This record gives sequence, C-alpha cells and structure tokens, in this order.
Amino acid sequence: MSFSSLGLSESILKALSEKNYETPTPIQAQAIPAVLSGKDLMAAAQTGTGKTAGFTLPLLHRLADGKKASSNQVRALILTPTRELAAQIAENVEMYGKHLNLNYVCVFGGVKINPQMMALRKGADVLVATPGRLMDLFNQRAVRFDELETLVLDEADRMLDMGFIHDIKRILKLLPTKRQNLMFSATFSDDIKTLAKGLMNDPVEVSVSPANATANTVNQMLYEIDRSNKSKLLIKLIKQNNWQQVLVFSRTKHGANRLARNLDSKNITAAAIHGDKSQGARTRALANFKDGSIRVLVATDIAARGIDINELPQVINFDMPNIAEDYVHRIGRTGRAGSEGIAVSFVCEEEFDSLSKIEQLIQKHIDRSVDEEFKPSLKVPASRPIRAPQKKKPKKVKSLDLNSDDAEKKGSMGKGSNKPNNRSGSGRANNNSGARRSNGPRKANTSNRGSSGAPRRSNNG
Repeated sequence: MSFSSLGLSESILKALSEKNYETPTPIQAQAIPAVLSGKDLMAAAQTGTGKTAGFTLPLLHRLADGKKASSNQVRALILTPTRELAAQIAENVEMYGKHLNLNYVCVFGGVKINPQMMALRKGADVLVATPGRLMDLFNQRAVRFDELETLVLDEADRMLDMGFIHDIKRILKLLPTKRQNLMFSATFSDDIKTLAKGLMNDPVEVSVSPANATANTVNQMLYEIDRSNKSKLLIKLIKQNNWQQVLVFSRTKHGANRLARNLDSKNITAAAIHGDKSQGARTRALANFKDGSIRVLVATDIAARGIDINELPQVINFDMPNIAEDYVHRIGRTGRAGSEGIAVSFVCEEEFDSLSKIEQLIQKHIDRSVDEEFKPSLKVPASRPIRAPQKKKPKKVKSLDLNSDDAEKKGSMGKGSNKPNNRSGSGRANNNSGARRSNGPRKANTSNRGSSGAPRRSNNG
C-alpha cells in the first residue's frame, strides 16, 4: 500500500514525496480513510507508530477544499497536553501542508500571548493548542469557533491523567455541535472510552497494538544499583560506550537539574528539561540535544510525549517512574520505525515495587545486570511471577455531559486562573515530580526519523 492509494490530494502527496515518504504505517493505513470519510474516530497505537500523520494528512486534505478561515476563526482544532507536543504537531502540519493555501497557528503558554493573538487575526485553518492558553485567548476574544469543522484530541489518555477533563468540557461547550471528532492516543482505557460516549458519534475504533505494549525493537535491561551510585554508573556507561545522544529520565525536577550539573562537571555536556524551565530554555535545550551540541538531555515525565528525536539510540531510566504506564512512554522514545534502540533502567532496592508494576504491565521480566564496580549493598528482590492481565473495572465516571457544572465547580479555570504563569500549556501547578508528561508518517532508518512519525521508505520497510 502507498499513500497515493489512500486518496490524498496531489499537494499532500508532493510534500510526502519530497521527504521520500511512500508507505503508510498500519495506524495511518487504517485511520486516514476513516478521517477522509468524515466519520468520528478513536485510534490507539503505541508510541512511535505515526499517530500524528494519521490525523494531520486527512485533516489537511479535507480542509484544502473548503473556504479559508475568517479572522479569529478556527476550522480545525488540535488539542494537546504539552507545549513540546503542540510544537511537534505544528511542525508536522506545516511540513505536510506546505503546498496548500492554508493558515496554521500554534499556541501554548510560557511565551508572550500577543504574537499569538496577532497570528489568529488572519484566521487559522488549523490551530494546534494546549487547553490553558486556548482558554486565555478565548477569554481575550482572540479566537472564535463558529467555523469549526473538526476537533482532534491528541494523547487523550494523558489529557485525562493530567486532570484536563474540566478544561476540555469548558472548551467543548464553546464548539459547534456539528463537527468531526477525532481521538488519538497511545492507549484507550475504559475510563477514556466511558468519557468519549458523550463526545463521539458512532466512532470508528482503530487499534494496531496491545495496550501498554513495548516495541520489539527496544532492547530492555536494568542494572541493580544503590541510589548513591546511579550518577557514577551513568557516567561510566556514557564514556565506556561512547554514547553521543542519551535521553535520561529523572523523577523530579531538582534531581534533573542536579544530574545535568554533575554530568557537565565530568565533561559530558548535558541540559535539563522540565516544567520549571522557561519555554525558551526548554526549546534551546531540545534543539541543542537534536543537533548534537549536548550529549545528554535529562527530562522529567513532562517531556515524555513531546520529544521528537531522529533515531534516538538510548533512553535511561535514572529513576523508575511512579506510574507504570510512563515506562512504556519513556522507552517509546527509542526503537522507532523499526530501528533498534536501548532502554536501560537503574533500579535500587526501594524501587522494587515500581519495577514489579512495570513488569506486570508489560507482561515480561526485564533482563538484569550488576556492574562489578557498583555492586548494590541492598539487593533488589527477585522479580515476582507475571500474572495474566485482568480487565480493569472502569471508574464510575459520567459520559461527557456538556451541560454539567462540574467544570465550574471543580475545574481550575475560575476567576484569576488565566494568568500566563499558571497557564503554561504544559500543565497545572508544577511539582517536584515534573508531573506534566509530554507522533506523523514514519521513515525507517533515516536521519529524519522521530516522533514526528515519518512513514517508512518502501524500499527498506
């Protein structure tokens, strides 16, 4: 199958051809026809399978034939949980729609709002936004939705996990009832499906991988080690293996800062990225990591879904995540589009419970190793037997009742809540866990591959 067989316009096919993208990924092959037909869609696929192009390509095709957006109006709204993910999606929209006469705007917090207001005056055929900044702009009458045709909720599971449901309910009340609704996510829990009942209209459901599956192209292993020796082991592994591009996950923002400083002191260039960093600092750190100016990027889970790195070879779990599902999203940064990747976890005795939950979630034991120089004083217990997964009983949540007052009573958007500092677009109030967590077609084994989801070349699968 090729993109040309899916019914996409010549302008979009030209943009894909310029990038040598020819073959759609499984999620794209299933999602694109459904979106082109105008149906609502719920699509689930693991990280790195090209979800973003699954909605951006058909969305651009449908918009190209219509009337351009009027001043301050929006025709397609893509909601994402984090700034990094918003910027990544906007980059894909511009790349695939470069030959179309459409306006694209991306808005998120942490930066000045006036340039975004000016951009919206021209109208936005596609608006990529984080919920907080979108409501700031609406409250300042900079954006309207009378012409909205399509709503996309990307990373819907994280939207729910991060408490965005009340913000989403407020936004939905502003939108025309007649519209196409698309939900794309790494996973669709029973909670998400329950909430979607009031949003979707007889949706097509697409899933190309088991929930919480890890890619077979990622080689997973762990080191048993004392917490006090984790930094020393990381430095040893980087120098011993001559790793030039390493993404390291820290559980806390302070820990990320401390580790980055420690690596720098050992002549390993590093930077930290988390919710307390300004948007400018986060953007610079990510750009420097992509172009090789720094070897190590230390991130909290805020960035787990917004980091788009071309063929990232190594991911290190310096601290095991508090939430087992985050392990899947972390290591999903590597081993994408068929390329090989390495995911190494540093586990101390007190993190055994976290390890057990992760192994149960992914339904496999992670291979263990001990570095002779850093043998742990407290041994990590043997892994628990893997139990057959049990279907979770969904939480008792109502379907998305747009007439309810829950958002007004419980949401974070009451009076005074639309201050820019509290509306970073990457999260609610920051905390030590770096709680904000942060995909187009895929191209295998090329230097331009990452969570932008570029499609694979047809000649190398």
